[in-house]
Amino acid sequence: MKKTWQLFLTSILAVFLLTACGTTAAPEKPAVDDTSKEETPEVVVEDAFPVTLTDAADNEITIERAPATIISLLPSNTEILFELGLANEVVAVTDNDDFPAEATEKESIGGFELNIEKIISMNPEIVFAQEIVVGTGEGMQQIRDAGIPVFIVKDAKNFEETYATIEIMGKATGKTEEADKIIAEMKAKVDEVVAKVAKVEEKKTVFIETSPAPDIYTPGKNTFTQEMMDLVGADNIATEDGWFVMSPEEIVKQNPDVILVMYSYIETAVEDVYARDGFDTITAIKNKEVVQVDENITSRQGPRLAEGLEAFAKAIYPEVFGE
Repeated sequence: MKKTWQLFLTSILAVFLLTACGTTAAPEKPAVDDTSKEETPEVVVEDAFPVTLTDAADNEITIERAPATIISLLPSNTEILFELGLANEVVAVTDNDDFPAEATEKESIGGFELNIEKIISMNPEIVFAQEIVVGTGEGMQQIRDAGIPVFIVKDAKNFEETYATIEIMGKATGKTEEADKIIAEMKAKVDEVVAKVAKVEEKKTVFIETSPAPDIYTPGKNTFTQEMMDLVGADNIATEDGWFVMSPEEIVKQNPDVILVMYSYIETAVEDVYARDGFDTITAIKNKEVVQVDENITSRQGPRLAEGLEAFAKAIYPEVFGE
């Protein structure tokens, strides 16, 4: 299933873009404020509802109260919901939701093909879908017709849009403070990584492959991955728009300093890159700079994306991180 899921995402992204993730103590305040702060959380949540929000499909959705039962249709949505502290409220996820581990224990409502009838029978108070996978299709309308709110989450293309996704999901679930905290922590991590790579004197050229030969897909301009490359101060050798297939001959010609492998369903992925015919002339091959990076933390638009950025930076400039 995991292999199929990775291939599915690669093809979906390619088609869409070619054609068109301890607790820190709060600062001390005067005693007069402490009492007020302790008494306000429930009041804030109560006052937040009903709330009317507009989703990625321009649907206005009015949520009467903080949902007690939630179904998530995409791993990134699930990761956000769990990070918001809604583990108990999430009653079902898809076969592909593998983080956190607790998510794998939830009821499944299908994989690539969703079991719409099961979703309706579970009668959740809200369903979080995502435009890149389910869009505004017939299945979602069936759920709406059954009286169940469906919130289509935007397919975020950068960090700012990811922050906005977390913020709006926080509003939809009565977890605005938790959402603000997640966003602040992500921004702090991004700033930390950017500050470290700023010390690099010479940029490295990088090739990123998201599927193996013979169809070697790579992300180019106007992709989330490109933004990450820009943030860590690396030059992406893929200069076309979106996700596209790059030939082995072109990769050799571009001669990257580092090759990042962003798929794990093939255990010998890195070894296979080293063994490719003609690749022995590439600088990354000569210097043993082929590195596998967890595709989940670098592609799921959720709380772990900042960790993904750090993973990219460490893979490209390990010396900056003492590795």
